[in-house]
Amino acid sequence: MLTIRPIRRALVPVDSRAARRVSAPNYDEFQGDLEIWEAISDAPESVLSVTMSHCAVASPAAIMKGDSKAALERARLNFDRLRASPLTHEVGRLLYVYEIVDPGRPGVRQIGLGGLARTAEIRTEATPDGPIIRNEGVRPPKAWGRARLIEATGAIIGTVNNAVPDEGGTFARTLEGHADGAPPDYEVGGAGGTTHRIWLVREPGATSRLQRLLAAEPEAYVADGNHRSAAAAMLGHESFLAVFFPADRMGISPYNRLVRLSGEGGPAGVEPALQRSFAVTGAGGRPVQPDAIHRIGVYTAGDGWRHASPLAGAYDPADAAASIDHDIVQQTLFADLGIADAADERLAFVGANKDAAWLAREVDAGRADLAVTLPAVTMDQFIAVCRQRRMMPPKSTWFEPKIRSGLVMAILGDD
Repeated sequence: MLTIRPIRRALVPVDSRAARRVSAPNYDEFQGDLEIWEAISDAPESVLSVTMSHCAVASPAAIMKGDSKAALERARLNFDRLRASPLTHEVGRLLYVYEIVDPGRPGVRQIGLGGLARTAEIRTEATPDGPIIRNEGVRPPKAWGRARLIEATGAIIGTVNNAVPDEGGTFARTLEGHADGAPPDYEVGGAGGTTHRIWLVREPGATSRLQRLLAAEPEAYVADGNHRSAAAAMLGHESFLAVFFPADRMGISPYNRLVRLSGEGGPAGVEPALQRSFAVTGAGGRPVQPDAIHRIGVYTAGDGWRHASPLAGAYDPADAAASIDHDIVQQTLFADLGIADAADERLAFVGANKDAAWLAREVDAGRADLAVTLPAVTMDQFIAVCRQRRMMPPKSTWFEPKIRSGLVMAILGDD
């Protein structure tokens, strides 16, 4: 059984025009601080100036350390400015319905229920029967960075994206019925031509009905935001900001790798490492972004693009996590190249907002030695890992479209 509580004090845009100016992509959708600085420069009123305040500065040369005292103070000031802005207002006791329309998935209505989920329901060693199941390890330094932002601003801005089974489709149908009964309170465009729509739910009867609807779901799987949920728990907060979507309405896109090599072998070691665990064929010079599991793309400046498929015995098919191509590559190719730890700084994780041609250009420019493209994890694979109580390989699921930041924020403190 899952619990969702109304947000006691929600900060929201006043209308669609304001939502366009206030909302922003999540901080983890950018490839580095320079991209973030450019985004803030283009939209200085956006919530990105709070969530990534170290980049809300006059020039790239002035970018600060992410969780420095100066950056956190700037986050507090920028959030206070956002609260005082005519673009936002505070609304009491609400749930919300969130729909994402994606032209890349015509006919699919990704619609979910948002509010406050309980940190006590996250499955951990202390709460082994918790119905909210994490599938990725939490790195304490990263989680503490998000926690310090919560402390500095007195608000929870980052939303945790969760998938629920919705076996009979009742969850989705009920939310669609609610959305079809009235126009959204506001909507905004997002990456890839997506449209993000919000319906604020304040009427007590509707709130209770939607709470019962989610309570009928047996469990939820954290799709995006493990560190955001951990941050709230670290601070002792009872709740974290969350949206629950039906699993079959969610999309997963590829999550690729760029690799810098050093030491013995270097780039010359790629070919023998590949041959030990993969069957390799040429790609005819075309960029490779695999669309089926156990098909991998490999690019080096010398050999161009190639296809690689794991050999029998390269992984354990009974282990749902070890069968994910991201883990196969990590445990074979990268380990053979001297990068046994997925947290090694020589690995860069690149989401689906950068394509295979972009990866190849990074290698050709000398900023990386190797590009590896991987197929999107399937929803069945994702759920199997959760149900086996295993962890997904780091940075293996790029859920897309992503929740847009700043559409609903939770202000902490007493009513």
